Amino acid sequence: MSVPPASVVRMKILHTSDWHLGRSFHGVGMLAAQAEWLDHLVDFVDSERIAAVLVAGDVYDRALPAVDVVELLDRTLVRLTAAGAQVIITSGNHDSAVRLGFASSLLEHGGVHVRTRIQDIPRPVLLPLGDGAHVAVYGLPYLEPRLVADSLGADAPGHTAVTAAALERARGDLARRRGEGTVHSIVMAHTFAGGGAPSESERALSVGGLDVVPLEVFGGFDYVALGHLHGRQELAPTIRYSGSPLAYSFSEARQAKGAWLLDIGPEGIGSVESVGWASGHRLAVLRGPLEELLEAPAHAGAETAYCHITLTDAERPQRAMERLRARFPLAVALVFEPDGGGRTPVASYSERLAAASSDLDLCCGFLEHVRGRGPDESERAALGEALEAVRLAEVSR
Repeated sequence: MSVPPASVVRMKILHTSDWHLGRSFHGVGMLAAQAEWLDHLVDFVDSERIAAVLVAGDVYDRALPAVDVVELLDRTLVRLTAAGAQVIITSGNHDSAVRLGFASSLLEHGGVHVRTRIQDIPRPVLLPLGDGAHVAVYGLPYLEPRLVADSLGADAPGHTAVTAAALERARGDLARRRGEGTVHSIVMAHTFAGGGAPSESERALSVGGLDVVPLEVFGGFDYVALGHLHGRQELAPTIRYSGSPLAYSFSEARQAKGAWLLDIGPEGIGSVESVGWASGHRLAVLRGPLEELLEAPAHAGAETAYCHITLTDAERPQRAMERLRARFPLAVALVFEPDGGGRTPVASYSERLAAASSDLDLCCGFLEHVRGRGPDESERAALGEALEAVRLAEVSR
């Protein structure tokens, strides 16, 4: 698929990121939900006549994706380009830049532009707008500071320094092109920019603290299409995270998922609007006593969602997960946080250890410590039988 013809006066560009194809959610594979979202994406690109789809890093969830995951991306790229869109992809911290970038020169002839190498930073994808104007899209792959600082000539081995050095390469090319005609610019980057709100599902980009890239580093570009943080958010009118298309942790349960749609003409960016698509992958975060959760009509919507449930009963109920899954079959996370409610304070675990007068008391104290209530008569008897069996086995040696 060739670049849109020069007769195009306005074009629509879709900013996405963090597809994380092949990810699992609490042990449950998400490929079917991701395929459903990609179907919506292709339909939207086709119906809205999208000129270019940006994927700002973390196309895959791991460096070595499974065969069916690669096949899903392959089919999707074919469908997107068949719908008339150019696809511009950069590598993220979850991707293998080498594997993702394989055959990138060949793919470019088919309308798929993959940017995974430092030397390609000042080589934009040019999208003609007509009247001699273009949009130049610069793709910054994820830049691991320790590996690229010297190659980029960065003045320090940190994310801010290497990002600034990489952007200077793009600015140099952009300045040259603007001297020859009207060029509007988009830069794609996979990083943690100042002011962004993180989620639990993102992998930290630095060890021992946050290496946050200030927004002023991105100055000089008409639009900055960011990836890495999973919440769709606007850091500045021209600097935005598209977020992940699906929720990949319960911390994202209340986030709006989707993408940003840019409308661009010869005069520049006319508008940026949020877009989203329905998904069967829904999350619910529930809290309360077990019986209330099992009976309250207000929780009916969670019966078909993946559930994170916090039980607030004063004592840990027996067979809690089994009973919850009778109503919420997709419950995947369960925690206990007793509200208290007049409950008599119990001794600390170390105090119970010190006060234990027998092995049986020690085991009963441990059971109470981990589940919030002591053993009943049958459980205490079972513990006693187990301890006696151990004693007899040791005597017979």
